[in-house]
Amino acid sequence: MASVTSLSDSVQQHLASALTATRPEAAGADPLLRRSDRADYQANGILALAKKTKANPRELAAEVVARITTGDELIEDVEVSGPGFLNITVADRAITANLAARLADGERLGVPLKQDAGTTVVDYAQPNVAKEMHVGHLRSAVIGDALRSMLDFTGEKTIGRHHIGDWGTQFGMLIQYLFEHPGELAPAGDVDGEQAMSNLNRVYKASRAVFDTDEEFKERARRRVVALQSGDKETLDLWQQFVDESKVYFYSVFEKLDMEIRDDEIVGESAYNDGMPETARLLEETGVAVRSEGALVVFFDEIRGKDDQPVPLIVQKADGGFGYAASDLTAIRNRVQDLHATTLLYVVDVRQSLHFRMVFETARRAGWLGDEVTAHNMGYGTVLGADGKPFKTRAGETVRLEDLLDEAVQRAAEVVREKARDLTEDEIQERAAQVGIGAVKYADLSTSPNRDYKFDLDQMVSLNGDTSVYLQYAYARIQSILRKAGEVRPAAHPELALHEAERALGLHLDAFGTTVFEAAAEYAPHKLAAYLYQLASLYTTFYDKCPVLKAETPEQVENRLFLCDLTARTLHRGMALLGIRTPERL
Repeated sequence: MASVTSLSDSVQQHLASALTATRPEAAGADPLLRRSDRADYQANGILALAKKTKANPRELAAEVVARITTGDELIEDVEVSGPGFLNITVADRAITANLAARLADGERLGVPLKQDAGTTVVDYAQPNVAKEMHVGHLRSAVIGDALRSMLDFTGEKTIGRHHIGDWGTQFGMLIQYLFEHPGELAPAGDVDGEQAMSNLNRVYKASRAVFDTDEEFKERARRRVVALQSGDKETLDLWQQFVDESKVYFYSVFEKLDMEIRDDEIVGESAYNDGMPETARLLEETGVAVRSEGALVVFFDEIRGKDDQPVPLIVQKADGGFGYAASDLTAIRNRVQDLHATTLLYVVDVRQSLHFRMVFETARRAGWLGDEVTAHNMGYGTVLGADGKPFKTRAGETVRLEDLLDEAVQRAAEVVREKARDLTEDEIQERAAQVGIGAVKYADLSTSPNRDYKFDLDQMVSLNGDTSVYLQYAYARIQSILRKAGEVRPAAHPELALHEAERALGLHLDAFGTTVFEAAAEYAPHKLAAYLYQLASLYTTFYDKCPVLKAETPEQVENRLFLCDLTARTLHRGMALLGIRTPERL
């Protein structure tokens, strides 16, 4: 279906034409149109134009107003305000007609695809092999998944990369232990996710105990690391077994998070092992990296750490080993050269910001990043407990992500059971999963990513306030109204005058596409969450002030059902972009 021009864009075009007609030298000037509490829109661009042309702002504004046709199909009225602002009121018929076109457009709701779409590789949800996922893994997964959906919706091609930790000294220790204690790790397909991780945890603890107390075993484990990095088949086969075992667990957790993780997008540190020597060679040959005390490092005058001392990036250690910098730089080469990415987006803890700043600058100096390929570190804050400190269990341990999600679903079941007494227990559990997981995701996504936030389940599953449950309930309430309408179908009637609450709801619905594009471009899912909360709030006001099924005329009933329908579809689409489901009944 064809995209729909937003009302704000149409008004902007009219104003731009009026500005050009008034002052030909103003061609291309921005009217600076914004939503306003004084009218539907306010244009502030006259002031800058008056200064440029040395004109009186109010007189120039009056000249522009004279060029605008009012009372037509788009603009109802324009007034000069203050020193030269234009307050613009849109015609009721324009609002209804525009929304009708959006509803007719289908699932995209009239939102266009961007013309200059590129390819963005999103690095997110990065668990570690042989380790349980904890609350610290939540934000990367949830934020990354939402950003990817939003970018896809705008027309960008996205490729997911889950840079799992699957390489290093601890894996030599694990493998050597398993060689010496065969049969302790069941095949991945024989156990569920939780049992798989339980097995790995048990083996890891046992191998660590031996590693810490037996010097001969420690030496054998170190030799096993060399065998692993050298590609020894027997070593790699066993390594692959517990990688597969970990994946069973990863999938079980991501399934609880209601996220789809594709196996071909799990590309861990090990995948770049063969390319790291080449990365080091290229950096050294071009002079980007130099040898210092046997190690290959990159120095930065402009990047300093504690005590204002220069912080070098170590590409290769003096003993020849490679660390995180080498794998991250090799990953950049792969993503740019093989995946043809135009943007690299990393959803990583803000505490790694300095590391990625150095990695990106190194890649830029090497020519792997530049004007045509950019990289962004989407640093996110910490999940805090009620005490304002990093979220821990009562025993002071890191909270397991599975336990947190299970508790959210249990708490949501209480809310669903109280609200919908006619549901079976199976239906309650199904909705509780959608409500509980949605509550956890929304609490994260409605917070600016670089900020910390407190994990408060009582607030998250509340029907009051800025919560996903409030939005889900608004959607379910609309579905109830549409069901009660029976054979009366939603239909737009542009000839009808709109109530103030209908106008406010309609103008906000019109801004959906603009909001999604802005939120995606700024990597700001919290802006989409804020839009959806305001949409639900405006709908609540509309519902309170404008009877739907008991409206005065059949046409008004149909028109208000039409507003209900489009609001529900917009809530559904917007929540889906955030990775949150909208139950039909609550």
